[in-house]
Amino acid sequence: MPRTEKVAVVEEVRDKLRDADAAVLTEYRGLSVTDLAQLRGALRPAGTEYKVFKNTLARRAVEAAGLPDLLPLLEGPVAIAFVHGDAVVAAKALRDFGRTNPALVVKGGLLGPRILSGAEMRSLADIEPREVLLARLANGFQAPLTRAAGLFQAFTRNFAYGIQAYIDQRIAGGETAEPAATAPAESPTETAPETPAEVTAPEPAEAGAPEPAENAAPADGAQDNESEES
Repeated sequence: MPRTEKVAVVEEVRDKLRDADAAVLTEYRGLSVTDLAQLRGALRPAGTEYKVFKNTLARRAVEAAGLPDLLPLLEGPVAIAFVHGDAVVAAKALRDFGRTNPALVVKGGLLGPRILSGAEMRSLADIEPREVLLARLANGFQAPLTRAAGLFQAFTRNFAYGIQAYIDQRIAGGETAEPAATAPAESPTETAPETPAEVTAPEPAEAGAPEPAENAAPADGAQDNESEES
């Protein structure tokens, strides 16, 4: 392979490792070309691309990507599954294919920035897919709300029944169903200011009564005294 082609392959593997959500390194010894085609078809719905590379070029790409912990896995005929999406779905597809094709061996891989062993990578197949987990989580949040709504409805219904039973009991005891009308509260009356005592006007003189003369003639004794002095 010319050097330019080798450089292109190294860059391809490096970029795929960086862009993928997960990568699974598998040993395909004993699988035929037809088997590999079937495996690629099974992984395609899981958003996974399955490719075979020479180990020497794959090692250079792993070192260029800053993933030296993957180097021990690059022994023997190795193919890499680049996952774009849910790694659990891809792990299930690999597990299902391996049940009928035991020659496929999961050696380990990469999940985000974390390196996983073969056992850890295989254990991903036992996890529910992301959509199922989200649905269960949503149902878990919804269930307490549903129970709370049911309890609230039962409380209001029982409360209404209790009020009605109480009313029936009071009516049976001789009370009227309608509550007695209560007289409105009397507003405090304003104290009227005390009126001053009326001044009694003098009664008018009776008609025909003689009014006292202002220039009344002096009494007889007084007149005699005046004449003696003169």
